Amino acid sequence: MAKAASKNSKVKDLKSAADAKNWTKVIKTVRNPKTGAYTFKESIIHKDNVKDFLAAK
Repeated sequence: MAKAASKNSKVKDLKSAADAKNWTKVIKTVRNPKTGAYTFKESIIHKDNVKDFLAAK
């Protein structure tokens, strides 16, 4: 019985690991118009929305 319980917990971890692969961290540089200094905007977004994030101003 204990082996079946540990097997079920591994299955849950695999499902969450597979879901985690769909997310990515994106870092975008943003320039301040007044000073000209660069700052960085970080976000963790779904991999399907990366182009939209980088295209937005």
